[in-house]
Amino acid sequence: MKQLPLLTALSCAVLLPAQANDIIHDAEFGILKRQHAQEWQRQDLEVDKKLAEIRKTNGDKRPNIVYFLVDDLSYGQMGNRKMNHVMGVSTKNINDFANQSLSLERMYTEPSCTPTRAAMMTGRHPIRSGSSEVKVTLVGEGLSKDEVTIAEVLSASGYNTAHIGKWHQGDIEESYPHNQGFDFAAFPAHQQVQLSLMTKEAALANNLFGWNESMQNNDFVIDQTFRPNGMVTGLEAKKGGLATEVHMPAGHEWSQADYHAMNVRYQEQALEQLELLADSDKPFYMQYWPLYPLNFVHDQTPNKTRNGGFMVEKLQLLDTWFGEFTAKLDSLGISDNTIVILMADNGLMYHYGGPSGLSQLIYRGGKTDFLEGGIRTDAYVRWPGVIEENSAASDIIHVSDLFTTIARIGQATDNIPRDRVIDGIDQTALLLEGEHNGRRDYVYVYQNEILAAVVKNEFKMHTPTAGMPGAAAPVFNVYRDPREENPHIGMALWSGASFQDMIKRHVMTIQKYPHLPLGKDAPYSGIVNLRPETQKLVEDFNSWH
Repeated sequence: MKQLPLLTALSCAVLLPAQANDIIHDAEFGILKRQHAQEWQRQDLEVDKKLAEIRKTNGDKRPNIVYFLVDDLSYGQMGNRKMNHVMGVSTKNINDFANQSLSLERMYTEPSCTPTRAAMMTGRHPIRSGSSEVKVTLVGEGLSKDEVTIAEVLSASGYNTAHIGKWHQGDIEESYPHNQGFDFAAFPAHQQVQLSLMTKEAALANNLFGWNESMQNNDFVIDQTFRPNGMVTGLEAKKGGLATEVHMPAGHEWSQADYHAMNVRYQEQALEQLELLADSDKPFYMQYWPLYPLNFVHDQTPNKTRNGGFMVEKLQLLDTWFGEFTAKLDSLGISDNTIVILMADNGLMYHYGGPSGLSQLIYRGGKTDFLEGGIRTDAYVRWPGVIEENSAASDIIHVSDLFTTIARIGQATDNIPRDRVIDGIDQTALLLEGEHNGRRDYVYVYQNEILAAVVKNEFKMHTPTAGMPGAAAPVFNVYRDPREENPHIGMALWSGASFQDMIKRHVMTIQKYPHLPLGKDAPYSGIVNLRPETQKLVEDFNSWH
């Protein structure tokens, strides 16, 4: 495992002082701002003028914003006709949408789903909020009430908000979406490992071992609590209220059919919420985070593919649903004043490569990796008449940038907190003006709490282990070597010190603005109708906490 080396001589890095009302960014952004402040200030005046003209064209109404986040798809698996043929899949609706959009070709995410979602929601590296690790079963932890989400930022500025689908930000009351700024939320308490893998069908398909009791005799089991049973499934709630578990009777054994029904229900609710939100005079922010294509069983989905993998067939179904969603925008007459962002949260779950039908394609690695295959995904932004259709930008962008950019477009920047580091950079100029107007040329890449790599321009250093000098650390040119297989000492010799300076500046910022703790509480707090088996699960958990 990569480890952050011992950092010394921190005084050699410079932290730029922030003005009283400035958003606090990481020190690396200060290096860029020092060089480009005047140019960016001039450009920002033009951006504000353009945004005002757009609002005037739409009756002084700010744009609606839809954020469609798909789980576990590597770069090249959405929106590319040629890659469709490589994979043996057809995603016509997503391809059509990509052709209407700006493609962000260097979108960086976090290595797995909880961290990526926390980064987007808060505009902060997940290490700063304690949300840097994926959790599978109940843990009594989650996104803290002290974090400020994009839903809260926009809600305070007059937006209606809704969340449908995967959430994965914790199993405690304060972390649920309706307590993090959303007016309405329909979401699972956990994620697809529970919902699709922890089923009898997945066990019979040899995709999960040891949990389902039908697959072993268990005659030497003493501890009846080792296998978690009775976990909460799907929840619904409104802002300020308590959550209710839905469609899960007491004593029922969750199945693959239940998982599919949940996916169908979320699609229906997404369309319903779209109608309700469009009916209001207020602008809206809506998140739709599907559970599909993550799936672990062939279950006779009508959309058959040439590929035949059990995740790829669900990708094709998701394409159908995405087409229904964009068609609903058109039928409601709100497409022209609605920004739609479509992207994946991290690379494929390659642990199930082959049978799933998904593969690494261009970049090496996938979910949980700090390699490009884990943190590079397709990302498309459509804003008709504003963002140039069928365009692309190779400027670096990080998923946290969406937080600050969306806030700017929604006239909600004043609601961004000024007492903590916001890693997200305002990339509005990139969206409106296109390629070469980005304001980021770096990314810090964490695996849980470990700083595993640093990206700068086309160069990427895998962080040296303790005792290894920077000049000997592996450095890759991701243009020449996108699979990160051939580190070149010639690059490390000149860049090692510069990368180490970047790390020093980053650590100095952390020392000045320490991380906030993860929220902690009894698991499933704030749910009104816990089943008896769930109550027992919580009692067992609390017995040793």
